[in-house]
Amino acid sequence: MQEKPEIQEKIILTCLWEEYGLAVDRLEFLPWGADVNTAVYRAVANGKTDYFIKLRKGDFSEISVSLPHFLNANGIQAVIPPLETRDHRLWVNLEPFRLILQPYVEGRNGYEVQPSTAQWIEFGQALKQIHSLSLPAALVSRIPSETFSSAWREMVLDFLQQVEVKQFSEPTSAKLAVFMKEHGAVIRRIVMRANQLGEWISSRPLKFVLCHSDIHPGNLLICPDNQIYIVDWDSPILAPPERDLQLIGGCPTWNQPDEITSFRLGYGDSKPDPTLLAYYRYERVIQDMAAFCQQILLTGTGGKDRQQGYQYFCSNFLPGHEIDLAHEVDRLSGRKQP
Repeated sequence: MQEKPEIQEKIILTCLWEEYGLAVDRLEFLPWGADVNTAVYRAVANGKTDYFIKLRKGDFSEISVSLPHFLNANGIQAVIPPLETRDHRLWVNLEPFRLILQPYVEGRNGYEVQPSTAQWIEFGQALKQIHSLSLPAALVSRIPSETFSSAWREMVLDFLQQVEVKQFSEPTSAKLAVFMKEHGAVIRRIVMRANQLGEWISSRPLKFVLCHSDIHPGNLLICPDNQIYIVDWDSPILAPPERDLQLIGGCPTWNQPDEITSFRLGYGDSKPDPTLLAYYRYERVIQDMAAFCQQILLTGTGGKDRQQGYQYFCSNFLPGHEIDLAHEVDRLSGRKQP
């Protein structure tokens, strides 16, 4: 969220004192991320200790806090656990938000700085640990499983139909509508290809593992002491490992051969299925397009978040960016294209 949410800071400060026993000296809003449902803050308590505060509105699953707590407790140090309240809860209800508190870790995300060779290896090792972990039944029952649903694809086609017949007066909505009409043929081909691959994949026996599902450069925290952290566990899923692996080499920020080689050195001797990688790269673009359409075409609110969403939507179509990288691995899959 780029713009400060409409919640009074004193409400946050009172919550931190009553629930965590923290006397906060300074609270700073951080305009980070593209998720309009998530706001983050940095807090300094007792004059010396920094904390990271996450306010999440809309859909919230308790698994988004209980899972990172479990992962860290089971030796995966690349996951930052939430801190417990006085009565040992992992989050606090602060309508319309849920508040999660974590230690503040000084670092920069993968868009701001590239991991070193050692950090790429460590990243691969950490993700392999996550994909190899055996989860207790109580956790497994609360994590959704991959269904290869066409819901996002159908949503994008619906939005494409809307921009063909509807006039938008708000400037960012109008710009997005024009862009979508100009690129409508490309969007339809992507949706058609994802449908085709999804139908073929869903008929095959597949091994599901715990996946983060949203590993991108913004969700990798790179620290000055060379430690790395995988952050933002809002949407874990049980799926083929390619669900996570598709972004290593699937976005322009993470597409250098030596970086991919270093990651794979850490991850281990595993050859991702190019058909699965292609499906997930297409599906990732489609899901992002649907989310940005919801943000921009269904409402006139959001300020800076709207413009950022428009820029992210359009960037998928640039040469060497997400759509081109999906086509690239699709050609390697050997699956017949329409």
